[in-house]
Amino acid sequence: MEMFDAVCARASVREYQDKPVDKKGLTKLVDAGRRAPSARHVEPWDFVVITDKAVLGKIAALAPNGPFLKEAAACIAIVCRDTKYYLEDGCAATENILLQAADSGLGACWVAGDKKDYAPQVARMLNVPDGYKLVSLIALGWPREAVTQKKYRALDDVIHWEKF
Repeated sequence: MEMFDAVCARASVREYQDKPVDKKGLTKLVDAGRRAPSARHVEPWDFVVITDKAVLGKIAALAPNGPFLKEAAACIAIVCRDTKYYLEDGCAATENILLQAADSGLGACWVAGDKKDYAPQVARMLNVPDGYKLVSLIALGWPREAVTQKKYRALDDVIHWEKF
């Protein structure tokens, strides 16, 4: 798939087949995440890959916007050292993973982490060391149905040349 095709194919998928994602595929997603740009090349991120259904269920119970995590084949938690630009860096890594998931035919959905009440609990559950922040959770799995794209604002409505 061409890069722009992956951008266009990416969609939030919350319903998954009962089918695992293999370790090689999950590793490739993390590899895409670690290659994201980071401010001053600090690379503050670490990635926790969760496939244990019991743990996915516990995380789903904590995250009000992520109950579908319990149905996912896996989840990648993006955690970053508490650096000046941890949030920007972690979000860039998250987007790389989402694009790689789309390219791989996987369904994925970004579930917020940073600034959510449940973030410290999830971090403790995953044995994340002090000094790190949970930036995001990415639910992953094989889509139950064909992925459909949402309508986006027209390009002419959002592009401005030289001035707003």
